[in-house]
Amino acid sequence: MMSGWVIAAWLMLGGSTVLLFIGMPVALTFITVNIVGAWLYMGGEAGLAQLARSSVSSVTAFSLTPIPLFVLMGEVLFHTGLALKVIEGIERLIRRLPGRLAVVAVVAGTVFSAISGSTIATTAMLGSLLLPVMLSKGYHPTLATGPIMAIGAVDMLIPPSALTVLLGSLSGISISKLLIGGVLPGVILSAAFVLWIVLRVRISPHLAPATEDQPMHTGWERWRPFFAYVLPTLSIFGIVVGALAQGWATPTECAALGAFATLVLAALYRALTFEALLKALKGTAGISGMILFIILGATTFAQILSFSGASNGLVQLITGQGWSTGAIVAGMMLMLIFLGIFVDQVSMMMITLPIFMPIVQSLGIDPVWFGVMFLICMQLGLLLPPHGLLLMTMRGVAPPQVTMAHIFRAVVPYVVMSLLLLAAVFWLPQIATWLPKWIG
Repeated sequence: MMSGWVIAAWLMLGGSTVLLFIGMPVALTFITVNIVGAWLYMGGEAGLAQLARSSVSSVTAFSLTPIPLFVLMGEVLFHTGLALKVIEGIERLIRRLPGRLAVVAVVAGTVFSAISGSTIATTAMLGSLLLPVMLSKGYHPTLATGPIMAIGAVDMLIPPSALTVLLGSLSGISISKLLIGGVLPGVILSAAFVLWIVLRVRISPHLAPATEDQPMHTGWERWRPFFAYVLPTLSIFGIVVGALAQGWATPTECAALGAFATLVLAALYRALTFEALLKALKGTAGISGMILFIILGATTFAQILSFSGASNGLVQLITGQGWSTGAIVAGMMLMLIFLGIFVDQVSMMMITLPIFMPIVQSLGIDPVWFGVMFLICMQLGLLLPPHGLLLMTMRGVAPPQVTMAHIFRAVVPYVVMSLLLLAAVFWLPQIATWLPKWIG
């Protein structure tokens, strides 16, 4: 006969997974399961009252404040047109390189990752701006779409990232250390993407025909957009991460500083019109509202799992098997990669963190190391066929001649590189932990 905690685990974890698989929205899934769980395991009406109180306190936590501010930074950048200027500045610097426009997409995407908290927005913008140009120049659809999707996923690793703040908040991992810990893996991945594009085009030049009609700017004309737009925009990243790293400001204060700097920069360029600001605020409200509504379900879900005994039972079951710490961590990463095929990133956090974090704490695992690997697994989930969010985003902005088969094939090498990065961080934790420790 099954013990009480086993039944609770099946009801809560199994029920939420089934509802997600049949297509119920994430927030409604967890609210539904929470109501049932609170009634059964927290004392009927008293449990429902406690559920309501916990839900309110979960979304009013001060640690969640950076999320809308980080999203606002990206929204202002896109709606004011500064993003176009940044692309132009990067494009003038990169010339006579195999797969030049694909490399421009990766470098521009890395810059946007440093000033935008929205992964989907980066992919949608680069896809709508650069993809038609690459296709018109004769680039193969797989080479044109792959880098744009891949670099959109890197957005999750390089701060500021709304999902990193959410992961830190839900897991109890230091948000500051987690944001800084993702910098080095993100830069390594971006560099690997550039190297792959150059080597791939050298081996198969027909994938990206050389374009000699591109005007070659020299001297100051070549460097002017970089100093006028790229460098000032990157300075926002320097302000946010610098203040965070030196301990001059909390993550919330850094986010406010970054949002203010973005608005000031847009105003100095006379790009901050009332219409652009209104679009940016609407976009921020929509994305932030969705995230906070999901958090409402996530926090109470973890509380009910703990109250029912399911969390403690599962932790004792896993840690009592005699497996090594490395084997347990590897198993958790494999579970995340598997979940990434079917569910979105927030659902992955909500299903696994209530179980994973007690295991991490009981085994004495470095939480920053674990958190960065968790981010890489979520980044992989954005790219994994058939339901990867960035694959669907690319399908939405790509012209008709780009098929889903092209998109699925395009993403394969970038998924492999992301898996190699995950393995590298697993075997060399310093890749994730060195920068936070060095900064102090």
